[in-house]
Amino acid sequence: MGTIWTEQDQALALFYDGGQAPVISDQRAGEAATKLIEQALAMGIPIYENPQLLEQLSELQTGQQIPSELYQLIAEILAFAFFIQGKAPHNYQPEGAASH
Repeated sequence: MGTIWTEQDQALALFYDGGQAPVISDQRAGEAATKLIEQALAMGIPIYENPQLLEQLSELQTGQQIPSELYQLIAEILAFAFFIQGKAPHNYQPEGAASH
């Protein structure tokens, strides 16, 4: 599962396999960032824009796990990404959703 964070000419991808903490799987700038975003869109990978988070994560190296202080935020983003891809647990209802 990869999720892309973007801001202008920067893009960062995360990989999470359900086991270890998510890791930075790719970082690009300029035209390469645009290509990474295009590839993600073509593959159906959700895009999430957050300049402050991108700034924090861009200090990490490719292959490095995200810091524990960002676990909650990243978990919420990944949960939403799984949900919109139809990979939510059975009977899952996002907060604020009406039940039938």
